[in-house]
Amino acid sequence: MAGVSAQAMDAAHYFFPPAAAYPLNRFLFALKSDPAVRARYGTDAESTMRAHGLDDAARAALARFDRDRLVALGAHPYLVFMAQVRLAMDREPQTFEYF
Repeated sequence: MAGVSAQAMDAAHYFFPPAAAYPLNRFLFALKSDPAVRARYGTDAESTMRAHGLDDAARAALARFDRDRLVALGAHPYLVFMAQVRLAMDREPQTFEYF
């Protein structure tokens, strides 16, 4: 691409989450996709996160749903967004009537 620096190309390039972040991404996928996991998370978040093998840093970031921290830990941004949306939809379904 003419006129685009190598630095800009590097910044725009997608980097895959590291393998070490697999438990976190798998859990976010479960929150996004599995109503039973969301229900359990809603009633006992800590034990649900522990049962999915999440470490202290991931559990702390999820407790606050700190998007920037989760991404820094290797979470895929799409999974963070969708897990948060699905949790919000479960808490307040009328808010997302036309979503």
